[in-house]
Amino acid sequence: MGTHRRPKPPSRARIATLGMAAGAVSLLPTQSQAAPKPTVDEVRKQVEKLYEEAEAPTEEYNAVSEEQKKLQREAVRAQDRLARKQQEINELREAIGPLAAAQYRSGGVDPSVQLFLSGDPDSYLDQAEMLDRTSNRQAESLRAMQTKQRELTQEREAAQKRLKALEETRTKAGKKKNQVQDKLAKARKLLNSLTAAQRAKMEADQKRDDAAAGASDSPSTYNGPASGRAKTALDFAYAQLGKPYEWGATGPNSYDCSGLVGAAWRSAGVSLPRTVKQMYDAGRKVSKSDLQPGDIIYWYNDNQHNGMYVGNGKAIHAPRTGKNIEIVPLDSMPFFAASRP
Repeated sequence: MGTHRRPKPPSRARIATLGMAAGAVSLLPTQSQAAPKPTVDEVRKQVEKLYEEAEAPTEEYNAVSEEQKKLQREAVRAQDRLARKQQEINELREAIGPLAAAQYRSGGVDPSVQLFLSGDPDSYLDQAEMLDRTSNRQAESLRAMQTKQRELTQEREAAQKRLKALEETRTKAGKKKNQVQDKLAKARKLLNSLTAAQRAKMEADQKRDDAAAGASDSPSTYNGPASGRAKTALDFAYAQLGKPYEWGATGPNSYDCSGLVGAAWRSAGVSLPRTVKQMYDAGRKVSKSDLQPGDIIYWYNDNQHNGMYVGNGKAIHAPRTGKNIEIVPLDSMPFFAASRP
């Protein structure tokens, strides 16, 4: 008869090892699976959405950039005035002679000049003729000096305000620029996730859809009924067909939407504001039923996207990043309003 030995209990190390293995096995069913890559169509839709979202901050950036240029010009003019005022004061100091010059340099050579500078100048000058130590000519020079000094102080304060405003607009422009670049960087990342074959398919799909929608960026010339300045503006716009959209650009090699409209009308001798919103606010509004070639079209709202009506229910515009200046049906985007320069 065989003997039966009692099984030896497992060691602590073995128990721990078995426990870890069991734990690992129990975790396997709950581990998250890698998210599937988006399809070519999904990537295209996401990219188009990002490009569309970049348009509003692009126009905001354009507006801030225009304000920045204006403030830059004002700051330069203010600094020029400041330099001229300083030069005038320097010349007056030389003309006053050693008496006033010494007072300005060291702060108190002559008691009468000290009284003028540290006390009440107007009260002193009223009595200037009564003082033996200060001649009428010196009094007039001192009065002129005081006036110029006040003007210098005012010019300095004005220059400082403009420089501060300029710095604030630079900061604001930088933030808007970052917003645009962030959208474009996300779009590039999505595009870079595609293979060469997928990119080719996406481009082919885009061309097919554009053709189906009646959009074309092929070179062409305007042969519609417009005349005068409107025809000149449209001739210019048509000459840009096929050139790429680029945010913030006003030509000659690329344009954003308001950049194209502004450049076209500028070629006809008409100066328009820089941004979609500014053009909308400045233009004379016309109804959709009264549209004429050359009128400015606003899609979506009054500050996002615009182009130019060319007639026969079509418009020319600089669409978005990744596309070229093209002619599209007027209703290819939600019509908002129109204006006539």
